[in-house]
Amino acid sequence: MSPDSRAKGLEEGKTAQPVGAGGRKTKNLYNKMEWAGAFGDIGTLIPFVVAYITIVKVEPLGLLFMFGVCLLAAGFYYRTPIPIQPMKAIGAAAIAGGISPAALFGSGLTTGLFWLVAGATGAIRPVAKLATKPVVRGIMLGLGLSFMVDGIHRMQTAPVLAGIALVVTYFLLANPRVPAMFVLLVIGVGSAVIMNPQISAELAKIHIGFKLPVFSIPMITWNDLVICTLLFTIPQIPLTLGNAVIAITAENNELFPDRQVTERQIAVSQGVINLVSPLLGGILLCHGAGGMAGHVRFGARTGGALVILGSMLVLIALFLSDSVAVIFKISPNAILGVILFFAGSELAIVVKDIGEKKSDFYVMLIVAAFAMWHMGVAFLVGIILDNSLRKGWIKI
Repeated sequence: MSPDSRAKGLEEGKTAQPVGAGGRKTKNLYNKMEWAGAFGDIGTLIPFVVAYITIVKVEPLGLLFMFGVCLLAAGFYYRTPIPIQPMKAIGAAAIAGGISPAALFGSGLTTGLFWLVAGATGAIRPVAKLATKPVVRGIMLGLGLSFMVDGIHRMQTAPVLAGIALVVTYFLLANPRVPAMFVLLVIGVGSAVIMNPQISAELAKIHIGFKLPVFSIPMITWNDLVICTLLFTIPQIPLTLGNAVIAITAENNELFPDRQVTERQIAVSQGVINLVSPLLGGILLCHGAGGMAGHVRFGARTGGALVILGSMLVLIALFLSDSVAVIFKISPNAILGVILFFAGSELAIVVKDIGEKKSDFYVMLIVAAFAMWHMGVAFLVGIILDNSLRKGWIKI
């Protein structure tokens, strides 16, 4: 599905009025796709959430509650599927390094402060202007391919299941009456029970009980702030700039030209959510471009998809936080891999408008290759290479 057709579909969904039975039918299909699209980003959400809870020992209540609240806020504010995702570099480092939850929360505060200042002062604008089309498209291509490769690795854990899910998804992607995501979730739950019969017994022990998150700031020490700033906040900045500021802005404005955003707006948004999230025990979050691709690929066209997912996470946090680990077991890794694969392909396909100019195509490929390793380095390499080619300093 092309960006133009997606935008056209958005407009049709936006302007369709439920007049009589035909209008109600259109509205029901539209709402069904928003529900399906709500789960288009769980391929990154679930693995990180499970790792934070089991390895870093972050309390599920605060993590899921703040995640859900930020999704609700983004959905109502932007009115497009601009995602809320865990920050991947910090998340991977935190999970691998075994840091304390307090240090993680401190990193959220310093990260939030940086992006709030960068956006509010306009400092992000001159940097964003350096991102020409070949650079942006290269970042999006590299990120999309990274998602696809990660998805394939996850699918290898259960190749037969993944193969069935892939075939079914391809057949249903263009079918609004039977959303592919719903079928994927059913396949995932069914296969999880078949492959691990004990899950049924564990699910039967799920306990419903109301709890409220607690204020987490007193846990943070000055030592935590210094360490997390040097080890986590600063290294994450270039990655967030390329993926969660520049790429997401370009992606949103191409898919939803009637609801455009600016890099400054996105930077301020990320600053606010990361200053607020740690207050009640939440993790570091961003607006990753891959998340929007996932939501859109499976049917989302408005912020309603975020509101749906956010509401579910808030309810799980408040009433089922003691059973989160069990609930997330019903999503096999192979099914998450299929979701990541399709999200990556949706993000990568936007590069088809790069044109026929050899230098632009070359820059895009070089940036994409570096982006599969490190987004910040890719951004820097792309700027240097693109400017060198435009000024005739080098030739290809």
